[in-house]
Amino acid sequence: MSQSLIRVLHMANSLSLGGTEKVMQLLVANLDRSRFLPAVYSPVDGERATQIRALGIDTYVGGDLLRTLDAFKPHIVHIHRAGWPEPGLLKPVRLAGVPVVFETNVFGRHDPSPIAEIIDTTLFVSKFCQDRFARMHGIEAVPPRYGYLYNPVDTDFFREHAERDRDFSSPCVGRISRADPGKWSRLALDILPALVRDVPGFRYHVIGGIPEAFDFVRTHGLEEAVVFHEPVRSDAQVAEFLDNVSLLAHANDTGESFGLVIAEAMACGLPVVTHPCEGLRDNAQLELVDHGETGLVAATTDEYVNAVKFLLAHPEEARRMGEAGRKKAARLYRAQVIARQLETLYLEQLARKGISI
Repeated sequence: MSQSLIRVLHMANSLSLGGTEKVMQLLVANLDRSRFLPAVYSPVDGERATQIRALGIDTYVGGDLLRTLDAFKPHIVHIHRAGWPEPGLLKPVRLAGVPVVFETNVFGRHDPSPIAEIIDTTLFVSKFCQDRFARMHGIEAVPPRYGYLYNPVDTDFFREHAERDRDFSSPCVGRISRADPGKWSRLALDILPALVRDVPGFRYHVIGGIPEAFDFVRTHGLEEAVVFHEPVRSDAQVAEFLDNVSLLAHANDTGESFGLVIAEAMACGLPVVTHPCEGLRDNAQLELVDHGETGLVAATTDEYVNAVKFLLAHPEEARRMGEAGRKKAARLYRAQVIARQLETLYLEQLARKGISI
């Protein structure tokens, strides 16, 4: 093991195909291997581990975390978590005396436990999350202790694989989420009767159907208009799905702390329709979707229906918004750019502690 490389161990609670794990994979995949030696640890195995190992990155699963830390001897541990107390990961890190600890705080939660004091830098996944964290907890969330780093997206891949001659007048709308009621909004269903009635040949392609959605479609006789698809497991499958729709219809009452699917649709050149969430819920979808520029924001069922109808009836406007979204995604979320920003943060924190490698 080369001592000239900065050893970075990324950690998450599982290696499933979820967004948190995907972000971790993109970060370790894009770190500069001439300067950094990344590895991954998780107590729970999953499909993501196979993909990470295929990149030539050591992946430690289960077992004694302290033993893994002693073997790998990281200069930096980077934990990906919701933000609330998780002493099972932090205690071994403290015992191992890891010099620098980073946290990607996915949901903007607060960990007031004493063990969390070992965290040197907390990175939120959007400016919205950082600002809300500061308001809710009365904490001055400023660098170097706090900051935000957008989730990385493989925008180069999506640009290369997205449909170049898309027909934005095609009455096909897409939705992607986990098959989890917490990822849905009733809005995603209430828009359907009017769209099926008013838009000839309307089709709604859905990944992540839930029982309520199946029941709604059956009860309203929408079986011909709504197509439920199997989950996707790779960016290639995401791109293939998005190639067959004219816009992404996002609706989630919980909101988004970032909105990875939105960013991926933007990277494919699709306009996005979304909605605001009430109160202190996540609203980073409004940080990604600029109303009238990269998509449309609709607050009610009628507004949402009209937004979809407008884009389908005005394909050149849809194309313009989709192209603006593609450029924004490439500028702000490109995986290689995010990785360089993270490397800079790593080096700055090591320098603050007087650690040279």
